[in-house]
Amino acid sequence: MTAPFVLNRDVDGQFLLPADMLAERFGWPTQTFRDYMRRGLVVSRVERGEGEDAGRWRLSVRCGNRRWQAVVEADGTIGAQHLDVLSTSGPAPQR
Repeated sequence: MTAPFVLNRDVDGQFLLPADMLAERFGWPTQTFRDYMRRGLVVSRVERGEGEDAGRWRLSVRCGNRRWQAVVEADGTIGAQHLDVLSTSGPAPQR
C-alpha cells in the first residue's frame, strides 16, 4: 500500500505543489510540465472549504484542456483527486 502524499506549505501558509508530482498527475515528463509553467500556461486555484468541508481545501491546476483537482485535508494529505479533460469547444449557439 502506498503512503498518502502530504503537501507542505510555505511560511505564508500557501501549498507547495511539486512539479514532479503534478507532471505525473498530468501524464507528462517533469521537464515538459516545467516548460509549460515557464511559458505561463499553468494556472492554479485554491478554494477553502466551508460548513462540513471546513478545514479542507480544493486545489485545481489547469494546463490547456486538462485540469487536475484534489481535496486536501487539514493535515496536508491529498485525498480524492482526479484529472479532467475539458471541452475546448465554445458555448452552443443560441437559437
